[in-house]
Amino acid sequence: MPKSPRYTPEHAAAGLDAHFPEIETWPNQFPGYEIVVDDPEFTSVCPKTGLPDFGALTIRYMPDKRCLELKSLKEYLQSYRNLGIFQENVVNQVLEDVVKWAKPVWAEVKGEFRPRGGISTTIVAKWPRPKA
Repeated sequence: MPKSPRYTPEHAAAGLDAHFPEIETWPNQFPGYEIVVDDPEFTSVCPKTGLPDFGALTIRYMPDKRCLELKSLKEYLQSYRNLGIFQENVVNQVLEDVVKWAKPVWAEVKGEFRPRGGISTTIVAKWPRPKA
């Protein structure tokens, strides 16, 4: 008798339909430099177990015409606090929203999540995304 899957498509998509707040921006004054933003106390919730996920998020990007406003970015990241969402989806959703609001030359989001059950996870997503 086949085993039923422990993780369903609903688990995989959990949190991606959430309403995330706008990340405000301001006009960039200079070309050709990199901005690195660290959130060493990022938290979200596993959609399967309901247990908290703790980690550090690092956002790196080269601004074009807009820069991310940091207080707004902090409020955006805090919207994940009680959201059931897989770690991989967190990193990719944050990247999508950074690109949506700032329209950078390039961007990278790295999530380093603390161990749970002896396993830690590091996820890196980059934009522009590679061609599939």
